[in-house]
Amino acid sequence: LRNWLVVEVVGVILGGFLGALSAGRLKTKVEKGPNISVRGRLAYALGGGVIMGFAATLARGCTSGQALSGGAGLGTGSWIFMLMVFGGGYAVAHLVRRQWT
Repeated sequence: LRNWLVVEVVGVILGGFLGALSAGRLKTKVEKGPNISVRGRLAYALGGGVIMGFAATLARGCTSGQALSGGAGLGTGSWIFMLMVFGGGYAVAHLVRRQWT
């Protein structure tokens, strides 16, 4: 609690929760396609999160920050990274598309 960012993040999460609760919009729902179970969808989400966490650790920083900050500074490596992320996302989307249709 020594850093103001901790208080800000806790406040945003708590405020969002209380706002949804007071509006009667607080419910748990997993978005999924007709060809995949809730368990399978959560497994895919967990797997993707683990891979992104590993990549951030390997790169010693935030992957989206690499693309946004480095891309704004016209860094060649950042632009290559950004193109590879979008290309990889497009390829993986093609592979898992059958889960959503």
